Amino acid sequence: MTEKEQDATIALLMDPASYGLVGPVEVIETHISRIFLADERALKMKRAVRLPYVDFSTPALRLAACRKEVELNASTAPGLYLGVRRITREPDDRLVFDGTGELVDAVVEMVRFDQERLFDRMAAAGTLTPQLMTRTARMIAHFHRGAPVVHAGSGAENIASVLDVNDAGFATSRLFDKTELQPFSAACHLFLERYADVLDRREAAGKVRRCHGDLHLRNICLLDGEPRLFDCIEFNDRIATIDTLYDLAFLLMDLWHRRLPDFANLVANRYLDEADDEDGFVLLPFFMAVRAAVRAHVTATQAQESGDSTEELATQARSYFCLACSLLEPRAARLVAIGGLSGSGKTTVAEALAAHLGAPPGARIIESDRIRKAMHGVPAETRLPEKAYRPEVSAKVYGEMARRTSLILKEGGTVVADAVFDHKPDRDLIEKAARDAASPFLGVWLHADPLLLWQRVAARQGGPSDATVDVLSRQLQRRAEEPGWHRIDVEAAPTEISSSILALIGE
Repeated sequence: MTEKEQDATIALLMDPASYGLVGPVEVIETHISRIFLADERALKMKRAVRLPYVDFSTPALRLAACRKEVELNASTAPGLYLGVRRITREPDDRLVFDGTGELVDAVVEMVRFDQERLFDRMAAAGTLTPQLMTRTARMIAHFHRGAPVVHAGSGAENIASVLDVNDAGFATSRLFDKTELQPFSAACHLFLERYADVLDRREAAGKVRRCHGDLHLRNICLLDGEPRLFDCIEFNDRIATIDTLYDLAFLLMDLWHRRLPDFANLVANRYLDEADDEDGFVLLPFFMAVRAAVRAHVTATQAQESGDSTEELATQARSYFCLACSLLEPRAARLVAIGGLSGSGKTTVAEALAAHLGAPPGARIIESDRIRKAMHGVPAETRLPEKAYRPEVSAKVYGEMARRTSLILKEGGTVVADAVFDHKPDRDLIEKAARDAASPFLGVWLHADPLLLWQRVAARQGGPSDATVDVLSRQLQRRAEEPGWHRIDVEAAPTEISSSILALIGE
């Protein structure tokens, strides 16, 4: 059956009477499916297409894909997927749901939800928040921890197969010229060769799993107030069996493409805080570039088939390709350490700065408070007892900060280290991490009047810091002099302080 032969099925799904309704049925088009919105239900039909990465060319293949879609998405979006409806041709030539006649098509039946709860709509409306994106990052990390590990070749081979799919996808497009595709493909393979060992180590460690596969903003929604993943790749296990960070990279790329770099950096950092996956941080720019390329050739295919919206889709495809090329541009690794007493705003400044340092999605923030909580096996917002701040424990925290920083710098990533740093041995340790990696270093000391610090600490609610006014008083008593780092007064807004730091390092 061709797409044209699906017209009768489309007519059935567009007819309100098919659902016992009077009002109109809405339809949403994607490059491989159509979704029909009827009252409180949504029915998703696979297009009768055969592409390099998907084959929905027969009713049996579409039925199998529908069943697998329900199976795979049931755990990440509980209550959203209701089941599969077969569409059959009865002896009187009528098409009906779940009849006894010949199978002609199939649809996934879902609960209809408010489309304004889709994350792409929320991004456009400006209603995404740091708190929501933090919960989303943690949800994805939890999903990845439970995803099945797959050992079917090396990590480098796994990504090489993705590059092959991209090359095949671009080959079917008339939008891009070989003179621009060949340098991009060569750059991707060069990056793959450079980090093959890292990819192989990650595969051996179980980081290649049966993931979502299509993890961008449009496939995340708010259900019952919680972020949920849905609409995973069900039609091609090879595409969805990937490095977990490559899965995450689609969301990071989508945020970056929508000019939301701070959210991309926040999601990357909160995910890595949960996943403890520092060895793969340096791969994110490459993974994001490959994801942008996926979007480029998929959108280009849509443009060729879209008719009236061809020009708009072609422009989108071109913008994704330009982003993919820019993401592969080399960026120098560096370390910025931000110190200051409790209440000086170190974390706020670090978060304002990180998205604008290094290669997208920006710098990895190595934060002492979050590391301390992770070492004690509790969420970042959980308050620890006073014994967790004994000198010997703090020494382990700063040692772990230096270890993670060194790992990222030596692989070519950029780090913002966030801690009090009021003891010289701790400053020496973090500076040594930069020297050992031959990376540029900038130490910043945030200075504030003690009264302002007291006011801020007394008013603080939530967050990873457990500092109290008593803790701050002890810091003030033992501080003989400020370190020899670049001093910045904190009266300015965090974004202004971030701009000052960027000016210091010439970015």
